Amino acid sequence: MPKFGYSITGLGSERTVKASGREIRISPKHAREVCNTINGMRLEKAKRFLSQVIVLKQPVPFRRFIKKLGHRHGMEQAMVGKYPVKAATEILKVVRNAESNAEFKGLDIERLRIIHASAYPGIKLKRAIPRAFGRSSPKNKSLTHVEIVLEEIEEKTEELT
Repeated sequence: MPKFGYSITGLGSERTVKASGREIRISPKHAREVCNTINGMRLEKAKRFLSQVIVLKQPVPFRRFIKKLGHRHGMEQAMVGKYPVKAATEILKVVRNAESNAEFKGLDIERLRIIHASAYPGIKLKRAIPRAFGRSSPKNKSLTHVEIVLEEIEEKTEELT
């Protein structure tokens, strides 16, 4: 059993499923923006959005790390954004893993919604770049943890009275 926990607590176990990707080699900043964008989306819409990001058709709106960041065509909420292909690819794998967990648990795939999507930095890989005159400079690479939680929602039925 893994020793890590999830950053979300107090979930109903019969209607929710969790999946996580640990120590993924993606940028924590890009992963944070992608997770904030897909949080609250339905499962099919989130998978379609991530697929569009991978083929450079739909940009991800950036809200926090926006200095010297260019505008992108087709932005709905924010004016600036990027196409974080590597982060979208890895997060799509975690979303598909959560979908498989839901299918195994017997939940209806059509009624799943992402209620929690988070990304935060993991360990740092410490390396060195050789420089002139026998010196070296540090080269640190941050790994990223990604968590996805899906919940089965009830369909609203209209009453005819």
